[in-house]
Amino acid sequence: MKKVNIIKKPEDFNRIIHQGTMKKNKEFVIYCEKNDLGYDKYGISVGKKIGKAVIRNKYKRKIRAIVDQYKKDYQNSQNYIIILRKTCLECTYQEMKDSFFKLMTEDK
Repeated sequence: MKKVNIIKKPEDFNRIIHQGTMKKNKEFVIYCEKNDLGYDKYGISVGKKIGKAVIRNKYKRKIRAIVDQYKKDYQNSQNYIIILRKTCLECTYQEMKDSFFKLMTEDK
C-alpha cells in the first residue's frame, strides 16, 4: 500500500469512526466516509486483545495484502477504517479474504 493511501492521524480515525457509516461481520468492522481526493485511503486497527505486537503486525500485513489485491474492485473515493475482531484468529487467510471482499462490496 502506498503512503498516500494510509490514514495515520488519530483525529482522522476518530472523525471517520464517529461520522462515517459502519459495516460489520464476525471478522471485521469497517467504517466508511466519502472523500474528495479521487482515491481511497485506509486505516487499519488491530486491538491488544488480539495478541502481542508480533501477532497484531502479522494480521495487519495480511489485511494490507488483501486490500492491495482487491482495491480496484471497490474503488469509490472513500476513507476506510478497518478494525479486526478477535474471531479472525480462527480464520484462514482465504476465509479472511472472502469475508473482507463480501463486506466491502455489499451495499449499505
